[in-house]
Amino acid sequence: MGKFTSDAEKLLNLVGGRENISAVSHCITRMRFVLADPGKADAAAIEGLKSVKGTFTQAGQFQVIIGNEVQQFYNEFTAISGIEGVSKEHVKEEAKGNMNPLQKAVANIAEIFAPLIPAIIVGGLILGFRNIIGEIKFMNGGTATLTEVSQFWAGLHSFLWLIGEAIFHFLPVGITWSVTKKMGTTQILGIVLGLTLVSPQLLNAYGMAPGVEVPVWDFGMFQIQMVGYQAQVIPAILAGFVLVYLEKFFKKISPPSISMIVVPFCSLILSVIAAHTLVGPIGWAVGAWISKVVYAGLTSSFRWLFATVFGFVYAPLVITGLHHMTNAIDLQLMAEFGGTMLWPMIALSNIAQGSAVLGMLFLQKKNEEAKQISIPACISCYLGVTEPAMFGVNLKRGFPFISAMIGSAIAATISVGTNVMANSIGVGGLPGILSIQPASMAKFALCMLITIVVPFVLTVTVGKKKGIS
Repeated sequence: MGKFTSDAEKLLNLVGGRENISAVSHCITRMRFVLADPGKADAAAIEGLKSVKGTFTQAGQFQVIIGNEVQQFYNEFTAISGIEGVSKEHVKEEAKGNMNPLQKAVANIAEIFAPLIPAIIVGGLILGFRNIIGEIKFMNGGTATLTEVSQFWAGLHSFLWLIGEAIFHFLPVGITWSVTKKMGTTQILGIVLGLTLVSPQLLNAYGMAPGVEVPVWDFGMFQIQMVGYQAQVIPAILAGFVLVYLEKFFKKISPPSISMIVVPFCSLILSVIAAHTLVGPIGWAVGAWISKVVYAGLTSSFRWLFATVFGFVYAPLVITGLHHMTNAIDLQLMAEFGGTMLWPMIALSNIAQGSAVLGMLFLQKKNEEAKQISIPACISCYLGVTEPAMFGVNLKRGFPFISAMIGSAIAATISVGTNVMANSIGVGGLPGILSIQPASMAKFALCMLITIVVPFVLTVTVGKKKGIS
């Protein structure tokens, strides 16, 4: 008998049996189920299993938190149930049958950005490091930067921009590729389309300004402006979907004998034309409007209110899955304003949830069973993965979750009030400070301290009154 055989058998029955499972997979810490009838799952009984650290439903999936040993648990579960596991992508597609239109839209956006996040995080860390060595004057008595006194650091500063530019300026290439990958169409066409949005022959998006002469393609009867879409998010998403639906259309109407020629030729040519004449300009306008609205909220006289509300509600947004929308907004803010004040609040919210778990760990320091859940949950939360902390500890008791929300709201208010700016999306926990612009690092460190102290103190105080040990 395996380590998890007993719990795996019980879990199979508690989710409604084999016939109630439409699909099953797992990620780093969780089992992911798509259930034919979610109401048959007994969440309370499942959470009572020794190897289960919590449950929650998100994006149409019933998810069971196991922890770092989820692979072994999954193997034993599939062996016992006789159900063949499928990929996470297949589970996500199955789960969409349980979603409303808004949830489906958010899920699609999340799936587009998910493959890009590792590169964006790397880019943010690189930009942060370049700013430290190229902008902070801590050499020669505070009069010079590292790049000004050392040829090595100057060379490294220049070299690292090769990677930073590839990630952010050419982001549309990644987006159009990801759209075609997600929609199951020809990925190389998505890459080519993305390259046509950032071609060197176009006027760079960062060069667009009032009074700047824009080159054109002159067709005699009409002209098309040669505008680049470097770092632009929404134009790339729209162009990618135009390509996808054109390719599907031409595949449907083209005879098989000539489809290899007709489909890629017609879909690519027409999508590039649409990108530069219709969806590109529209997407640019929409993206600029969204970023300006958010930026106005972050810089207006009521920014304290905007920040307080966002800091307070971000963790509940994670429960609904709506937090994935912030990735597109962050990237648009970076393109428009050279950084984002939104992402630092997200990192602070993650830290706050980890600190609430730390408070529970302090309260239950003699409870070995609770420590087995709280210690890894706290560590993973401080490193940016919040689900084990939120669903495995904080939401079970309620007050730790609220304590974290309060700490997050206070820190977010101070963060926005002191104009803390991040270079880009980064690691959403304690390492997040590496993505903060140098001028804001000290202020962000203060906000981090608040998200460590306030949730911890509130959790311990309330917990003691409740007699938790």
